[in-house]
Amino acid sequence: MSKQTVSTTDAPAAIGPYSQAVISNGMVFTSGQLGIDPVSGQFPSDSAADQSEQALKNLMAVLKAAGTGPENVIKTTVFVRDMNDFAAVNEVYAKYFPEPFPARSCVQVAALPKAAAVEIEAVATIP
Repeated sequence: MSKQTVSTTDAPAAIGPYSQAVISNGMVFTSGQLGIDPVSGQFPSDSAADQSEQALKNLMAVLKAAGTGPENVIKTTVFVRDMNDFAAVNEVYAKYFPEPFPARSCVQVAALPKAAAVEIEAVATIP
């Protein structure tokens, strides 16, 4: 099995011993993306919607660096700190993925890195 790491400055650098994404056998597996602006290193606000927007921009940058895009995403996982933010996150999320929509899980977690409101990861094919 071959394994190639993906890295882009258009998304925040990994904050631990992991890669932004890994390509293996024609698939890309992204690490979770927080809503951190890659230039400022800060969240745009505490809002789940604002952080979702930035997290998805970061995710799209990682996918692009891997040679793919949202049309090739087959599965996403969305982690939220508060399930009451589901509708706001969903509204932003819907702007980024074309039909047929990828499969998705959304779970509320006790905490996210850097006290984030949302984190989003994806699995995609590479055309």
